[in-house]
Amino acid sequence: MLQTPSQADIVAALEIPVDFNFQLPDPEDEEIKEYDFQEQLDVVWKVCERFDLQTDIWRGRVLRAVRDREKQGGEGRGAGFLNWLKNREITKSQAYALIQLANSADTLLAEGNLDPDSINNFSKRAFVETAKSAPEVQRMVSEAAQSGDRITRREVKQLSDEWTAMSSELLPDEVKEKATEGGLPPRHLAPLVREMEKLPDSHLQEIQREVAESPDVDTVKALTSTSRNLSKYLDSAAQVQTLRRASIDMEMALEEALRLDCLSTASDLVKQATNLEQTVGKLYTTWKRLGNLADRLYVDTGASNPHLRSLLTCLDSLTNETIEVQLDDGGERTIRLKVITEGDT
Repeated sequence: MLQTPSQADIVAALEIPVDFNFQLPDPEDEEIKEYDFQEQLDVVWKVCERFDLQTDIWRGRVLRAVRDREKQGGEGRGAGFLNWLKNREITKSQAYALIQLANSADTLLAEGNLDPDSINNFSKRAFVETAKSAPEVQRMVSEAAQSGDRITRREVKQLSDEWTAMSSELLPDEVKEKATEGGLPPRHLAPLVREMEKLPDSHLQEIQREVAESPDVDTVKALTSTSRNLSKYLDSAAQVQTLRRASIDMEMALEEALRLDCLSTASDLVKQATNLEQTVGKLYTTWKRLGNLADRLYVDTGASNPHLRSLLTCLDSLTNETIEVQLDDGGERTIRLKVITEGDT
């Protein structure tokens, strides 16, 4: 249900200038110093961002009200909501992005993690990024905004990286101490933490040992890459049915890949195997559907419909057990796939 806006919300929205007849500096005026030129443009840009953010929040609230109203008394199929969007030339994805922004704003305000008076200190992207962050980060960002600081997406990401790195139990104390001293930027540690969070405990000890022995940027970057490839390897290997049916020790294969420094290649291998199995499954489903449609059309037509029959004849190369597809217009490269199914009932 759409919440009634508070008096503070209304006042904050009305405080935004509605006169956009800005006096921009003349780019050809050589008497204006570069610093002053950039500063004047930045002031105008910030006003536009403030207006854009507040407007989109309210547009999201309006769209949410339209959607919820239909849920309450409409047919439940969303036709009225979609028509409302169509009349205003708003796509469905744009609408739900605005609704998400409004939900984030209301959540931040309701939980007390954001002062309504400080919203105008945010850029739009910074506000969205804050809404996605952990509650601890939201509080830090809100405190900075309330103190009058200009909050951009860059500041939010920096605070988020610092919190992720320093609060994680996965990083050894040696690494955190190095970060506290300023010798290891959190922006490098945060990606490592996020990749380590995806790994089972059995694969963390070696990574933790290496980063504790060499707490430097190069080691952190290398281990981040290793952790990412390791996570991809484990996830993909678990999805490949061909591997699940075989008696292959995937852990030993992983150790060998690590020893030979070819984990990235092994990871890509099992990932592509997953993609191929999924593609084959989709191909079979599409092939069956195409064949059923062709059979139905054949029954519904007769010799008096030669053009439809010609259409069916032309598609025989796709509906037969041997699928034939030309990869180029000249027909120089042709792929033939034979579909042999077992276990069909």
